[in-house]
Amino acid sequence: MSGEINKRAKKRRTTKKRKSIFLSLLLYLLFFSVIFIIGATISYRYITSADKLTINEITKKIESGNSVEIDIPFNSSTDDIAKILKESDIIKYPKIFKFLSFFNGHEGNYRSGRHLISKDLSYDEIMRILSQNPISTNITVPEGKTFIETVNILAKNNLINPEDFIKTASEEKFDYKFLENLPERDHPLEGYLFPDTYFFDPSSSSKTVIRKFLDNFNIKFTPEFYRRAEDLGMTVDEVITLASIIERETKIPEEKEIVSSVFHNRLKSQDPSLKKLQSCATIQYILLERDGKVKELLTYEDTEIDHPYNTYLHEGLPPGPLCSPGLDSIIAALYPNEESDYMFFVAKGDGSHEFSRTLQEHEAAKQKYGVSY
Repeated sequence: MSGEINKRAKKRRTTKKRKSIFLSLLLYLLFFSVIFIIGATISYRYITSADKLTINEITKKIESGNSVEIDIPFNSSTDDIAKILKESDIIKYPKIFKFLSFFNGHEGNYRSGRHLISKDLSYDEIMRILSQNPISTNITVPEGKTFIETVNILAKNNLINPEDFIKTASEEKFDYKFLENLPERDHPLEGYLFPDTYFFDPSSSSKTVIRKFLDNFNIKFTPEFYRRAEDLGMTVDEVITLASIIERETKIPEEKEIVSSVFHNRLKSQDPSLKKLQSCATIQYILLERDGKVKELLTYEDTEIDHPYNTYLHEGLPPGPLCSPGLDSIIAALYPNEESDYMFFVAKGDGSHEFSRTLQEHEAAKQKYGVSY
């Protein structure tokens, strides 16, 4: 009898548990259905409201209202943009913005750069504005980029046509003191597209974009630098060429003046073998131009490449800059460590270098750090 009672009790508990699970699932389904309906309703209202205004009308609404400039960095996700808008007090609900962005089909359409928007816009109107061309495109060109690498950065940001830009840089005449009497080379402006963060008008011509780079260089390369170059017996192009080698040889600020001193000491040396700068950076530049990539480790065969930029084969500086150096590398080229009598350096493998005064010391350092050339 007691066994029968236990069976009935167990059955009632199982039935009650099933009802509880079913009720929970029903409540969850009802909750998400309500959320979806609310979201769809809000989205519909935004769509129908925004559709009443053209982009030009939205722009006029911005200009006549409480306008704010918003900078959208390159490769920003919708989540990143929602955070920027929230922090700028443009929107209150980032999650709703992200939901509507996906629901209304704006996902992946946002354009990086500087946009003018207003706090008076609906979420959908904000999305439509951020999907248009920005009033300016924010582009950062890091130190040490070659001319072609810089072209690729600008093209990736949809600012230029690469072929037109390269042609303009090669054929147009730009009236700046630092460009006077440049030697003939494939990319005459190599080294002079100054690395920095720029705001460009998306409709800018190649010539306008180039002028912005050159104007910045013109500001950075001060009259004091011209005087210092003259004192050193160097042209501006030679200074920038040396600075570009320093830029590619080391990223450690404290090493730049010492690396510069090594090259200055070699250039002044009476020993013909030391007049060959033997810079790995020049070999990597040859490989980058030839193959489109650099090597992690160079070989002895690489140092035998027959090329004007190969400083293992040719004395003195190469025919032109390897890249656009940053200001600290330019200063290092102009003001080397005057107390240094180093003639060699070798990479340790951790980004730093060991400096040597004699060939014997240098050979020991090469063996220590596994350098075979």
